[in-house]
Order: sequence, then structure tokens, then C-alpha cells
Amino acid sequence: MSVLVSDILRYGPEQSAAASLDEARAYCRKLALGRYENFSVLSPLVPEDRRDDFAAIYAFSRWADDLGDEAGSPERATELLAWWRRELERMAAGEAVHPVYVALRPTVERRGLDLGLFRDLIAAFELDQVKTRYATWDEALDYCRLSANPVGRLVLATLGERCDDAQLAASDATCTALQLTNHWQDIKRDWVERRRIYVPADMHEIADFESRLDRTIAQGYSCDAAFFGDSRRLVRRLVAKTWDLWEAGEPLVPSLSPVSQPLIWLFAAGGRTVLREIERWNCETVLDRPRLSKVRKASLVLRASASARFGWRLPKLPLPSAWIVDPEPDPDAARFLGYGMPAALETAVLDPAPAVDPAPAEHGP
Repeated sequence: MSVLVSDILRYGPEQSAAASLDEARAYCRKLALGRYENFSVLSPLVPEDRRDDFAAIYAFSRWADDLGDEAGSPERATELLAWWRRELERMAAGEAVHPVYVALRPTVERRGLDLGLFRDLIAAFELDQVKTRYATWDEALDYCRLSANPVGRLVLATLGERCDDAQLAASDATCTALQLTNHWQDIKRDWVERRRIYVPADMHEIADFESRLDRTIAQGYSCDAAFFGDSRRLVRRLVAKTWDLWEAGEPLVPSLSPVSQPLIWLFAAGGRTVLREIERWNCETVLDRPRLSKVRKASLVLRASASARFGWRLPKLPLPSAWIVDPEPDPDAARFLGYGMPAALETAVLDPAPAVDPAPAEHGP
């Protein structure tokens, strides 16, 4: 349930009485445990002494997300996000009232978190109100720098990781890849529910893309003889470029402390597995949304949990589904996939962090 439905009257712009720290932390934990995610934000993989921190960061993001997406109009969303930004500045001044900020303030102080990262997340949701189309791949990456990369940096800092340039570059690549994977998974949902298209226009030359996408979704099959094949080739290009980003992020997990590795491995493995599912669905996400099955999710959680509990070596992260034979070769693929990765992300590939092997090779499955 959206916080705008359940909590805006109690904790919205008219709120005046501040919650106690215990009340605020209980509220954030309830939010973190009460909404479907691929994997629980407060799984047992999160260190006990970091659980309130994770819950507060999640609750901040959850409120910002719902204020941006559930307000009913871009104008109302912009107004509410401006209020949320003011509340962040009130927290910075020691005047927190909202339970999320009451819980977040000690986390920011104890973990030394950069407030600029929270401001970037709000900016991403503000951008959604005025920008619903992306002309280039680089524009899509710029959006991820606001909407996704700050989350990874906050998580690493909260876990007490070293956060040097190489580790942050790998984290940014991983978070960008995860955000883009979600965009390609949700092409239909983003269009139907938000009238947004995150697919960069420079990745295809499909005439009347929006109107043909609209008709295809409305009738449940391709609007004409060419659109479905063209859209599959487009999604394959997007998937291929996203795999490049996942590859750039590979140094992240080995660079982490043994305590942090299973948690971050789980989220990276989950995102990569979703991208594999898109491939296995023949890249038909203009009509449906591939999901991880309960069995697949449970398998990933068990592997991460076994590593955390017994010190076993983590499995290799999932790779592209190279065994799939493309029935529709894309003669233009090289033209759309030809330009390279931004320099900020190349650091993760060219100057990777040293690997940390948490356990001898002979342990574990």
C-alpha cells in the first residue's frame, strides 16, 4: 500500500508533533518488512547492528518513491517532493519531525552518510515529473546516477566498507545495471501506469514507437507484422549493453568484507537472474514482465545464507544466456552497440579492487 494512502494524513506536511526515536524506528521497520521486494531489505544477511540503519534508508526511499509516483499528478508530486526535500534539510539542522527523518538522523551521524546522496534520490523522483522520455543511452545513465547509484553508496557506507574510488565505481556500475534491468523488465508497466518510456530513442529506429507500443499492449499482440520483431531486437540491444555494465560491476563483491559479501552478492545475483529471464522470455517485455519464481529466489537466498553462516565461497554470479539461439538476427546491432562505456564506469574494469576470498576453495558446494 502506498504511504500516500496509509500515512500521508498522519505524517504528511501538516504533521507537527515529532515521533520518539523508538516509535520512528518501529515505523521504518514496519515499512521495510511490509512491502513486496525481490528480496527483503531486512533479511538475516543484514548485520543486526545495521538493521535500523537499513530500515531508515529504505523508508526514506519508499516515501520519496511513493510521493513521486502515487500523488495523482506531476504537479502534486512536485509539491510533495519539495516538502520531502525541506524535511531532509530540517533533519540536517537537527529539527527532524517526520518519523523517517527521526530514525534517519542517527544513522546519518553514526555512519557518516553524505546528505548529497539523499538529495540526489529526491532529484531523481523530481526529474520523473518533468522528463518521461530519454533521447540517448547517456541520458538514461545520467538518470541512474541520481536514482540508483546513491543507494549503493549509502549501503556500502552503512556497512562500513572502504568506499575508495575503485569500489565506488564498481558499485555504481552494479546499481546502474540493476536499475536498467528493472526498466527493461517494466517497459509495459512503466507505459501503462506512468506513461513513461526509459528506452533511449537512439537505441532504435522504430517508426511511431509509442503509438505502436500502445496498440500492442492494448490488444495483447503485435499491432502489425513488424513491431513485435522490431521491439524484441530493441530489447536485445538494451540487454546486451546492460550486461556490459554488470561486467563492469563484477569487482564489487570480491572487494567487500566477508560480512558484506553475501548480502551484496544476493542483490547482484538477483538482478542478473532477472536479465537472464528477459533473455529467456525472448525479450518480449513490451507485453509481459518476467519475474523470478519463488523457487529461484529461495535458491539464491539459500546460497547467500550458506555463505554467511558457514563461510563457504559464494557461487559465481549468473552470466548471459549464451546458449539461446537468436531466431531473429539483428543486422543493425553493431551500429547501436558500438559506442563505449562512460569513463566513470571504466574504472571498475580497468582498475578493479583486489579480490577478497572469504574462505578456502574446498569449502561449500
